[in-house]
Amino acid sequence: MAFVNQARREITFKIVYYGAGLSGKTTNLHYLHGTANPKSRGKMFSLKTDTERTLFFDYLPMQFGKIRDFQIRFQLYTVPGQIFYNSSRKVVLKGVDGVVFVADSDPSRFESNIESLYNLEQNLSEHGYALKQLPHVMQYNKRDLFEVVELGYLNAQLNRYGASYTQASAITGAGVPETLKKVTLQIVKEFRI
Repeated sequence: MAFVNQARREITFKIVYYGAGLSGKTTNLHYLHGTANPKSRGKMFSLKTDTERTLFFDYLPMQFGKIRDFQIRFQLYTVPGQIFYNSSRKVVLKGVDGVVFVADSDPSRFESNIESLYNLEQNLSEHGYALKQLPHVMQYNKRDLFEVVELGYLNAQLNRYGASYTQASAITGAGVPETLKKVTLQIVKEFRI
């Protein structure tokens, strides 16, 4: 949960981008890092395999203004997409304040989205969280593909709790800042100093 540093007058929140392998989680963070003001972002770290897939996590620190004289910071993480790295996924979720579920709009990836969402809920429950009570946004990524799952069907199947959602193309950046804005606003709204 949020870390409050009274001495430095800072509040740090943790956001985890979760989803199936190759759904666009890391691409979201790369886009945000590349377009953010260098003064408001830190260095991005990635631990990858030889094939450029996330092994443990990606990490991007960012800062966003103030609330009641406290500087607001967000730590953005991704999890590895492959289910066999589930122990890493669990570790990254510890202390989470909000989640962005990145769903792949490619029809061939639909079952992977379902499996990953189920895995997210299982892993959250092991930390004592429930997705329906946690600030979260559904991001329907890769909407720029020639063939995509119809938005209404995708939302009906994946968005069980009526969360806010965005359509995105992480590769072009469409919908990426909007996704981050939606989840950060939810987190800050629920936080009490």
